[in-house]
Amino acid sequence: MNIKNNLFFISLFGLAIIFSGCTPSGTEVTSSEQEEIETMSLVKKEKDNEIEKSLPNIVFVITDDQGYGDLGCTGNPRIKTPHTDKLANESIWLTDYHVAPTCSPTRAALMSGHWTNRTGVWHTIMGRSMLRANEGTLGQFFKENGYETGMFGKWHLGDNYPYRPEDRGFTEVYRHGGGGVGQTPDVWDNAYFDGGYFHNGKIVKAEGFCTDVFFKEGNRFIRESVKQKKPFFAYISTNAPHGPLHAPQKYLEMYESESNRVAAFYGMITNIDDNVGKTRALLKELGVHDNTIFIFTTDNGTAGGRQIFNASMRGQKGSEYDGGHRVPFFMHWPNGGMDKLKKIDTICHAIDVAPTLLDLTGGGMPKDYQFDGISIRKLLDTKGRVDWPDRMLVTDSQRVRDPIKWKQSSVMSQGWRLVNGKELYNIDKDPGQTKNVAGDHPARLAEMIAFYDTWWAELEPTFAETTELHVGHDDHPVVRLTSHDWIQEDLTPWNQGHTRSKYPLRPGKQAKHEGHWALKVLKTGKYQVDVLRWPTESGKAINEALPEGSQVPGASKAFRAQVGKAIGAKSATLRLNGKDLITKPVTTGAKRVVFETMLTKGKHKLSPFFSVPEGELGCYYAIITEK
Repeated sequence: MNIKNNLFFISLFGLAIIFSGCTPSGTEVTSSEQEEIETMSLVKKEKDNEIEKSLPNIVFVITDDQGYGDLGCTGNPRIKTPHTDKLANESIWLTDYHVAPTCSPTRAALMSGHWTNRTGVWHTIMGRSMLRANEGTLGQFFKENGYETGMFGKWHLGDNYPYRPEDRGFTEVYRHGGGGVGQTPDVWDNAYFDGGYFHNGKIVKAEGFCTDVFFKEGNRFIRESVKQKKPFFAYISTNAPHGPLHAPQKYLEMYESESNRVAAFYGMITNIDDNVGKTRALLKELGVHDNTIFIFTTDNGTAGGRQIFNASMRGQKGSEYDGGHRVPFFMHWPNGGMDKLKKIDTICHAIDVAPTLLDLTGGGMPKDYQFDGISIRKLLDTKGRVDWPDRMLVTDSQRVRDPIKWKQSSVMSQGWRLVNGKELYNIDKDPGQTKNVAGDHPARLAEMIAFYDTWWAELEPTFAETTELHVGHDDHPVVRLTSHDWIQEDLTPWNQGHTRSKYPLRPGKQAKHEGHWALKVLKTGKYQVDVLRWPTESGKAINEALPEGSQVPGASKAFRAQVGKAIGAKSATLRLNGKDLITKPVTTGAKRVVFETMLTKGKHKLSPFFSVPEGELGCYYAIITEK
């Protein structure tokens, strides 16, 4: 039990005495005794306030698809990131920090302190992007330690109970759905400007560019926390510069000499940079700058800047080579002595973040929870170099339904990389990973293979633990499902451009719906299942076509700026656990087809579909309601 919890229980005990007018033995309290109790209560409050004041605040900024080389401070000659560069030059800089090569897996490791494959998150879609309910999160850890906790922007670890950030310890949440603005779980017809977002579970309208909105809401949370004299953990997670590539016009104009795609990609990053500067200025304005841990990092290698500058690395987003998973990590905290540039070249991983932050803030580690990562607090010691034993770490880019051994993997140690179990690189001599030296170092090769084999053997039994969507919870009687979370072998319709285009139907090929939603029914009963081609908020009929939506500034077509094709559905079928239970016609003008069925407590596979001229088209949207 940490200090805060001890003080909490002392407080409750004291209040019980005060309000009962009795001592613990049951005798009446004298006036002098009562005065003493009240004095002790005041002292306790003062101590509580002192502890809260001493707890460092945390601002954690993580961007999407921005690589190590997409910053001025890492050597990029063209990009404009003055505020982030200034932060880097006033920070501890982890120069050999690694994540997963894609978004959700990195966020799972970061939040939980566990190997991403242990958490159930090894993909970004297909029901493999939801952080298992038994995993802890930074939100939970810091909430338990007395922090106000806020999450702003991209979550990408589940859009349904119990996987949403508001279910995982964050008390203030302002986010988009899915892995990005305009993806299938997001608000319908969302684009990067003037969209709708989920504020503590309810859709609200916003004005402006998405990154500006998320930082604005994060800064509002910071202001309110400071006003309440509460320590805060603000997790500001941008979907930018992830595609589609959109940016405010003034940022596009900063890069007129670049290609349209690079201009948009860099423009999004410079916009993030301006918001980093504004947030740091706010911390100074509020008088909490010196006692705030400010972290800037990214979730994987570059998605759009490799051809300009990649810091001499091989690979980009999705790659098992360093360019896919080595990313920037800057930590600034004046009260902790971290306000001058210190580069640390010791290899670290996203799994180390949670235990390190808990160690730095003195809140104590969670009970009955074993981190895969370790605290690197000693490495951050600003007094000098710290002796640190070498260790091995693993990252991989699975992006499949079920993990495959050695698939796009990198076993990493200080100065060495074993890629795909076959290629060995001396990273100190060959940072571009151009020369495979496996034949020259058989002992090291064997050692790294043995480590991976042990690592895999430990994790493999957990892969079968499917992360199900919960149905029948008393507090969450209505469950909304999207094709983003279909479990299947092929790519799912994960964005609204896919659903508009009738993906995965292919011309001239007969289709069969192979995907399903994995359900965990919490109690046996009758349930209503509504199936839809368009989401409810669109107001459109199943067989209705949609015109192109409006475009926004940038180098990509917005998902909504695609024609919504009619599907010509004749009927809808409720398929459960591989059996077709009920088929109903799709009547003219119908917006949904409604089924009622009994669901027994336990696990089920739900796969409703429309019968269309091409065969079977999985229902992109479904709503399950307990009757």
